[in-house]
Amino acid sequence: MSAKGDLVYAWATNALIREKGESGGAVTALLKFALDEKMVDAVLGVKKGADIYDARPVLITDPDEVIETAGTILGGTLLLSKLFGKYLDGAKDLKIAAALKGCDVMGVYEQAKRRQVNLDNVLMIGLNCGGATTPAMMKRIMSEVFEVDPDSVRKETMYKGHLHIIYDGQQKDISIPKLEEAGYGRRSNCRRCRMKIPRQADLACGQWGVKEEMVGKATFVEVCSQRGAELIDRALEAGAVGIKVPDASCIKARKRREEAILDLADKWRKRDFEPLSSSKERLKMIIEETSRCIKCYTCVEVCPALFNTIKPYITAFPGKVPPELGFHLLRYSHVADSCIDCGQCEDLCPMDIPNALFMHAMEADLEELYGYHAGEDMSLPAVAITEEPDMTD
Repeated sequence: MSAKGDLVYAWATNALIREKGESGGAVTALLKFALDEKMVDAVLGVKKGADIYDARPVLITDPDEVIETAGTILGGTLLLSKLFGKYLDGAKDLKIAAALKGCDVMGVYEQAKRRQVNLDNVLMIGLNCGGATTPAMMKRIMSEVFEVDPDSVRKETMYKGHLHIIYDGQQKDISIPKLEEAGYGRRSNCRRCRMKIPRQADLACGQWGVKEEMVGKATFVEVCSQRGAELIDRALEAGAVGIKVPDASCIKARKRREEAILDLADKWRKRDFEPLSSSKERLKMIIEETSRCIKCYTCVEVCPALFNTIKPYITAFPGKVPPELGFHLLRYSHVADSCIDCGQCEDLCPMDIPNALFMHAMEADLEELYGYHAGEDMSLPAVAITEEPDMTD
């Protein structure tokens, strides 16, 4: 019997899932099994759209279609957690399984605190994540760094700090730190992120720690809850997955990899936050950057720590474009220490305002001051609000 804290290698027993999946297809197999066995009513996942740079969310109720979500799309910047509250009625009457990266899981928790998501109905398979990049940047890397036609690339993976690509039957790779020093690579918020192994999910899955001869053939799985243990045990008993206990050296290798990427995140935080270290300089930069705001409300709509309404922002600051600073301060006060650094408010801003940088810098300061860690569990924030005020009067 599995238990919280167990570490195993897992892989799909179905040959097609193993072929199409990443690292042996364990995650795909577990999602399909949960739907097959009616442990959940649907699977929320991501599948390839027009090309390997196009990530599209999909809600699946047919177990045979789960395989469409197999594999990894490094050029996607989706945040799945917002979909639960905005389009799926917070999973209140629908049990949903989902493969979620760290910021997705954090977003689910922050929405659950605001009663936007029913955690009891969400089965979370966490995905280790070293970071993602935008589709546009990924295509630039292909053409400008690798000097290949982006449309010729058939597969892209991140492994041991390198970006690997397969194109026209050939392979190339480059160091990710080298990429980023040259101005390419992951999104800035991904570089700062410290949620690399989402242990607040039911399972945490990835390739870190998989021994060399099993790379691509097995997934390293950490059991993080009783529900996760039940899923593993039932899938194993039914023959949907195979498992093996990893060697002690592989467990240590996984830990070293996690520590190395967390150290890198700390370096990026120091670099990004340095210009904001002075309160006067920070305020000056915020005023200058937000002066381009066209008040499209995108930063409000996409934030998992905000609600499904923009009413307070419309009511309090009607008409004027760009809005006065109070418009942005209202959003900061709503999110404050609950920013999960998902980067959506920055990725989708049509005026390229570094919203995520400002929000994350504030959250990091408040985390140090109050000890509250956003998105890690159901403890309530020390500063940010979880009840939206009535601003109609």
